[in-house]
Amino acid sequence: MFHKEGHLIIVFTFTFTAGIALGADYFVPISWLKLSLQVLSLGLLVLVLQFFRNPKRNTVINSDHIIAPVDGRVVVIEEVYEKEYFKDQRLMVSIFMSPINVHVTRYCMSGKVLFSKYHPGKYFVAWHPKASEENERTTIVVENKSFGSVLYRQIAGALARRIVNYAKEGQEIIQGTDAGFIKFGSRVDLYLPVGTKIEVNLNQVVKGGIHCIAKK
Repeated sequence: MFHKEGHLIIVFTFTFTAGIALGADYFVPISWLKLSLQVLSLGLLVLVLQFFRNPKRNTVINSDHIIAPVDGRVVVIEEVYEKEYFKDQRLMVSIFMSPINVHVTRYCMSGKVLFSKYHPGKYFVAWHPKASEENERTTIVVENKSFGSVLYRQIAGALARRIVNYAKEGQEIIQGTDAGFIKFGSRVDLYLPVGTKIEVNLNQVVKGGIHCIAKK
């Protein structure tokens, strides 16, 4: 299964791959060069297909759990000052996605969307300290009775050039369902209330919609 955000790119890449393979077979007389071009074009198609894959995740909905919004590696767990929305101290958990990870963003909890805003910006590598505040990004705040307000931020990386965000202010959302997509490398930051019990460790690999990040 592939995510709908990748359908057009997959069709374009398939057409390009087929064109290169057929063109090389017809116009390139050198056997090793012909084979190299065909293998490289096929490799590009495989990379695009794996990037836009959208595996089904059976999320166990739990109002007392914050689940991982994305696949990736936990790179930051620290208390920080969140200055865009809360303007107070929050516990930040950052998950970095490499280009080979699934890039679907899923809602980390059920609740109501209070805030959703897109910010144009730069394209530092996703783990850069300035990425959270200066890269292209979206900020979304969701509220429920267990945790109150929780902010998550989709952040574009050095390769990412489009963030897709489905969250609309006032919308009621369900934990584990699609919240958006970030194309070609990125990071998601979660801003939780101070005192929230964190259930992951630095450098731990997590799966979106499956792993518990924090408990009430």
